[in-house]
Amino acid sequence: MRWFAIFMALPLMAAPARTPFKGVHIYVANSGGDTISIIDPEANRVVGEIKVSGQPHGLAASPDGKRFYVSSEGQDVLDVVDRATSSMIRRIPLGKRPNNLAITPDGKRVYICIRNESWVDVVDTAALEKVKRIPVGLNPHNVYCTPDGKWMIATSMGDRKLTAINIRTEQPEFEIPLDGIPRPLAIEPGPDGSARRLFVQLSDLHGFVIVDFEARKATGRVLLPDAPADATPLIPHTFSHGIAVAPDRKTLWVTSLLSNCVSVYSLPDLKLMGAIPVGNGPDWMTFTPDGSRCYVSNAGAESVSAIDAATRHEIARIPVGRVPKRLIAAE
Repeated sequence: MRWFAIFMALPLMAAPARTPFKGVHIYVANSGGDTISIIDPEANRVVGEIKVSGQPHGLAASPDGKRFYVSSEGQDVLDVVDRATSSMIRRIPLGKRPNNLAITPDGKRVYICIRNESWVDVVDTAALEKVKRIPVGLNPHNVYCTPDGKWMIATSMGDRKLTAINIRTEQPEFEIPLDGIPRPLAIEPGPDGSARRLFVQLSDLHGFVIVDFEARKATGRVLLPDAPADATPLIPHTFSHGIAVAPDRKTLWVTSLLSNCVSVYSLPDLKLMGAIPVGNGPDWMTFTPDGSRCYVSNAGAESVSAIDAATRHEIARIPVGRVPKRLIAAE
């Protein structure tokens, strides 16, 4: 009893405060200008800005988080930016009209779609120079790295197909035809990080196509909830332009430019769980590393919507620059 009394007399120590977003920021490419907005997810406000070349389109961080790579659609260059100082390290010349980009898991290569050409430019991140171009089809728009680091998947708008590039050989290995013009896509990985299914948005489709990556073919499509009869998309023929698998791989999030909302589907069965109203022209989206927040760029409203992933409610709408599109979380 004596020892119990002594223990009870000791002061209770407060548990350290939890800071789930420590070191994490959301970076938003303002494609209508020449800046990257920096959002603090703790406060849900802009805390800084990075000056880049005109019309930033693609945006990616190096695996160690020390650099950003930004493709400039207006100046045909790849900006290499030091994250700590927000200063420009190098501007690397690219082909005409560079669009989206992706970086290999080892950080050694950046792949950039060159929309006015028929190839993907490859940049060596040690030499900081373009070292290769890989043919992928007419008007390549977006490119994605599979989580296992084996494939780059490029979308060709002009040829209506996906091209799988073997990262080891840096050569195109196979193609997957589509019945429409491919826009953004999301990858559903298997337990080993391999690409199991792709969810591909198409022009003039208010929904997405399901692609079996191993079988190399489209297997079905899902339509989003009906939009208002008088709805007009922000960009002609672009009904849905933003799609992402949550970090826990249990849900798929899809934007609608007709309804100005984000629909959430369960995985793997693709059952609709609900829709979340956001700003005008919802475009790309990204999640915080812990998956607790989803950030959606509202291209028609110069804002970013912050969504609580658990409650599926918008908790903040953050003013940013002109025509925000691609955005990423980095720590």
